[in-house]
Amino acid sequence: MTAPAGIRFDRNELAGSFGDLGTDLPLIVGIVMATGLDAGGVFAVFGLLQIASGLLYRLPMPVQPLKAMAVMVITQKIAGSVLLGAGLAIGATMLVLTLTGALGLLVRWTPRCVVRGIQFGLGLSMASLALRNYVPAGGASGYVLAAVALMVMFGLWGNRRLPPGLLVIALGCLYALATGLHLGVIRDGVGFSLPQFHRPALADIMTGFVVLALPQIPLSISNSVIATEQTVSDLFPARAVKARRIGFTYAAMNLFAPLLGGIPVCHGCGGLAGHYAFGARTGGSVVLYGAYYLILGLFLGGPLHEVLKVFPEPILGVVLLCEALTLLGFVRDQAGSPRDLMIALLVGVVALAVPQGFLVGLLVGLVAYYGFRRFGAPAGGR
Repeated sequence: MTAPAGIRFDRNELAGSFGDLGTDLPLIVGIVMATGLDAGGVFAVFGLLQIASGLLYRLPMPVQPLKAMAVMVITQKIAGSVLLGAGLAIGATMLVLTLTGALGLLVRWTPRCVVRGIQFGLGLSMASLALRNYVPAGGASGYVLAAVALMVMFGLWGNRRLPPGLLVIALGCLYALATGLHLGVIRDGVGFSLPQFHRPALADIMTGFVVLALPQIPLSISNSVIATEQTVSDLFPARAVKARRIGFTYAAMNLFAPLLGGIPVCHGCGGLAGHYAFGARTGGSVVLYGAYYLILGLFLGGPLHEVLKVFPEPILGVVLLCEALTLLGFVRDQAGSPRDLMIALLVGVVALAVPQGFLVGLLVGLVAYYGFRRFGAPAGGR
């Protein structure tokens, strides 16, 4: 059986398929625990969406949980029915923005330095999460594990014959086996179950729109659409993807997923950067990544928490940190204009440091950029 045109399944795509674990797994598990949604259904639908994205884009364009929604659901224990309603609400909203051309206008009005700032802010957030939460999770042995994994990543960075991501994941599996992974529990829990159909009530859709979708929309426009379009252009300049197409797939995924009990999702520049950093260059990595989740959801929904021990938190921290470093590095193309570089750094710091930071950072960056263009002295390059 041959792979679809433009898609490869080799060791680099296999390594790249683990490039977004550090972001996705903790959020998905946290959502399931907070809402009581069926874990098997959540994982299976998430996997299906990954596979569809990989086949559609032929690029390492993964699907991610909506981060703002995930954080609010986990911290405020919002009901699963409201989360599913919010998925339909934000899918419909993005569809309207895309069809009316409003999404395209927002993209055109946002200068590159502000986009770089959004990417930089996301990179700072991810690096902070990795170093403060994940890497220390295993105590002294966790620090040693993370240090060895980082040395492997940096020592083999860019190696196409021996992708470091595979060695890092293998290292994590060995650590899990040595520290109490119970293979018998996994074996005894194997079964088969399909996602169940859900029909969110109108009240849940309206509540989800107000409570979850509205705070998420600014982050989605800035990170999931604008920054993702730019990141594709950065990493694959000959295969640029327009914001309108990203908007359509964003909408379609969220109009479909809640009907089968799946969580709201998006594309994201961080996930794209993570797959790329670990070696992926085609949609093969995303198809493989989706297959992991689909298999977990269909066959291992019962012992899922034991299965997830295969990926120790210090290893997830290293994965997340490498993803963050890739995003942080994009700001270097603003060095030719000190003013644009300062705007990018300002947007990034605001995005990290204040509530609703991506929205506030986006607005601050736009005001600064257009204010300087209108009233300031020439910037000396853009």
